Amino acid sequence: MFTGIVTTTGTLRAVENDGAQRIAVEPPAGFADGIATGASVAVDGACLTVSAIGNGTLEFDVVAETLARTTLGERLADGGAVNLERSARLGDEVGGHLLSGHISTVAEVVAVETGEGVHDLRLRVGGDAIACIFEKGFVAIDGISLTVGRTWPAEGEFIVHIIPETLARTTIGARQLGDRLNVEIDATTRAVVETVTRIMEAR
Repeated sequence: MFTGIVTTTGTLRAVENDGAQRIAVEPPAGFADGIATGASVAVDGACLTVSAIGNGTLEFDVVAETLARTTLGERLADGGAVNLERSARLGDEVGGHLLSGHISTVAEVVAVETGEGVHDLRLRVGGDAIACIFEKGFVAIDGISLTVGRTWPAEGEFIVHIIPETLARTTIGARQLGDRLNVEIDATTRAVVETVTRIMEAR
């Protein structure tokens, strides 16, 4: 489990490996202290298992399904930075909201508004994902726990307001028009929406 409070960023790259696709993350000093193979790390919100620990790097095996359903393959292509969070421990403060690291969908940036104290992203999701995203509810974007500002259900769009602290600690300030971001919808919210929908459809 994770909390959506990104602690640092790292650089993603591909690694030569027989069999499964392997990726490596180069985190800043101190991030991997005490970490062991088998541990879970959220990489741009996707829960990955540490397969090997190299010289200053963490390596992960990823299946084709993960690359297809997240933006990790795109980050590999552009050598971009990724958000990192180690798994939460019992007793830790939950500053964001509980996350599983299982990406629900991918959103496209359809508008960016910046100004004095303002950095807003308007995002579009496909399918029925917007039905589970509510104004003043919470959602994880590239592993960052954020509050939804407003939604436009007919367009499948919603907006998030990014504070300066989040811009400083994560990669989200670099996202531009047309970029794609990982989205994890709260599991409890999805369960309630899907249950109510099934009940209504059965009547």
